Amino acid sequence: MAKVTDAVAQLALPYVEAAGCTLWDVEYVKEAGEWFLRVYIDKADGVSIEDCEAVSRPLSDKLDEADPIEGSYTFEVSSAGADRALKKPEHFAQFQGAEVEVRLYRAKDGRKDFIGLLQSWQDGDVTLEVGGAPMVFTKQEVAQVRLYPRF
Repeated sequence: MAKVTDAVAQLALPYVEAAGCTLWDVEYVKEAGEWFLRVYIDKADGVSIEDCEAVSRPLSDKLDEADPIEGSYTFEVSSAGADRALKKPEHFAQFQGAEVEVRLYRAKDGRKDFIGLLQSWQDGDVTLEVGGAPMVFTKQEVAQVRLYPRF
């Protein structure tokens, strides 16, 4: 569904920027038999409900007008969140040195989840500092990388 997400990202960008935010990600996923279109936004001082509303209202109208998606779906605009998924090269560059959680498709050394400091990202391969030593996870191994906030 990359074409849908790319089209929505292009439509969303002016509204996101007009609200003083940045576009973090767009996803179009099927959950429990229903389609969801989610636009994730970010802002240096945090995303408020007013920011989400400032993007959601005009973008919803634009989506109705442009009609880039066949069929029905639920539309949501939300903050990327403190535990946001890192997907794009610029996400990994922005959070280099931050604590992240890497989830694997299959267990490695008896586990599927690793928490450490993000050292690098290269063509989908992720290097973390785990317990003071570097660990490399290949693109084929990695199911998801998320920020790991501590409260």
